[in-house]
Amino acid sequence: MIKQITLRVSSESVHDSKALKKAAAKVLKIPVDAIDAVQTRRCSLDARSKMPVFELQVLVYSGEPVKDLLIPVSFKPVSSAKKIIVVGSGPAGLFAALRLIEHGIIPVVLERGKDVKQRRFDLKTINADGICNQDSNYCFGEGGAGTYSDGKLYTRSTKRGNVGRMLSILVQHGANQDILVNAHPHIGSNKLPGIIKSIRNTILSCNGEIHFNTRVKDLIMEHDRIKGVRTDNDEFLADGVILATGHSARDVYMMLDRCGIALESKPFAMGVRVEHPQEIINFMQYGKNAKSHDLPAASYSFSCQVGKTGVYSFCMCPGGMLVPAATSPGELVLNGMSNSYRNLSRANAGMVVTIDASLHEKYSRHKYFSGIELQKELEKKAFEAGGKTLAAPAQRLTDFLEDKLSAELPKTSYIPGAVSYPLSKVLGPVITEVLKSGFGIFNRQKKGYVTREAVVLAVESRTSSPVRIPRIQNTRMHPQVVGLFPVGEGAGYAGGIVSSALDGEAGADAASALL
Repeated sequence: MIKQITLRVSSESVHDSKALKKAAAKVLKIPVDAIDAVQTRRCSLDARSKMPVFELQVLVYSGEPVKDLLIPVSFKPVSSAKKIIVVGSGPAGLFAALRLIEHGIIPVVLERGKDVKQRRFDLKTINADGICNQDSNYCFGEGGAGTYSDGKLYTRSTKRGNVGRMLSILVQHGANQDILVNAHPHIGSNKLPGIIKSIRNTILSCNGEIHFNTRVKDLIMEHDRIKGVRTDNDEFLADGVILATGHSARDVYMMLDRCGIALESKPFAMGVRVEHPQEIINFMQYGKNAKSHDLPAASYSFSCQVGKTGVYSFCMCPGGMLVPAATSPGELVLNGMSNSYRNLSRANAGMVVTIDASLHEKYSRHKYFSGIELQKELEKKAFEAGGKTLAAPAQRLTDFLEDKLSAELPKTSYIPGAVSYPLSKVLGPVITEVLKSGFGIFNRQKKGYVTREAVVLAVESRTSSPVRIPRIQNTRMHPQVVGLFPVGEGAGYAGGIVSSALDGEAGADAASALL
């Protein structure tokens, strides 16, 4: 017998096999000793009631072998002469490369930055000295932005592809099996580098190529068909090009524009990072149970409308820290990350405002670059306000709402530090007023969110790309260029590790179908 049932259990019981058997026996009205095993297939935390509980979707086994949660994907060495270039080694690029191997095509991965190990030295330099390497930072390098910014694997989309298959590939390469069942799976920035290295080894062992420190500068075209790419020192020729460059590769958009390849503007979002002591968020979400050692560091998610403008939380990092995510000198960009344990003392999240054409169209003669112009303007203002050292301009949340300069700032996890500064001078009046209204709505939903212990820091500007690279829906190919397949966040079709990886796979499927 195999029965699928739902259990609601306490935090003490969620990993206790005896307790789960007892709970399953009660639901099925059978003796406990009639159950051989209870296997969790889905786990989510329900903190809406006074006593938080875990809701489990489980399979109950009696007299049947237990099914394996992990269904491995086979990657075999490729001997074909067919090659496809993959520009970028973020989740879209890496999963595109793995998928090409499944199709028997050699991927040639070109990464502007360094491998995950060498990349660490540049992250240390940007944190300690405020010096930004334009090709190796929190956004650029092996694994992309997600490698050192948390590793959340949650997506609301169910139509992009096989999420379970994608998670299984990550487990094959070293991720914990918990990600196969958790409703909001998370790997952690301390674990992702090893997983990325393992994926690299799979690609290389299957005769794929990976070239680091290789920035693409131009496309090689023959009439309307792409034949390859040019880098600083070389040319790479192939049967197609998958463009998976991430949302911060502004030079790629400029290159495409220079080549006469069509681009589009798209809505995006900008705002601030808000950091609280984790204990405040725990109490806000768990109430009197906040000090329970069995409950994870609490997170939150908010969204609302202020007039016609959306305001929402973004990339919430419980038990995490803030990091400088600039990609060029003279700019300040904030992001958040958590390790796998989420055990640090502070929680942070982006609080951002939807930016559409009505708010940013005036910033550039090129309509599709106007969003980038707005990003640059705010990032420069934040950099200058922070003293040009990557220190972040900041206010207490209560002072931000009252237009007051903070006499002193709460402790922050942001290593370069924070300086007291009126954020309205960085954000401008429109974003400032919409954020203020949003914070008021959030505080009415969750009392205690607005507190003088919370600090607001600017600027969170890289939620997604302001530019979209067009593609034909059924072929995923650019409408002007045969053989060019834009994928992932940089193409404007994904947001996060999971959706980017799935979009990369779909791009590889489409590119393979062309050969």
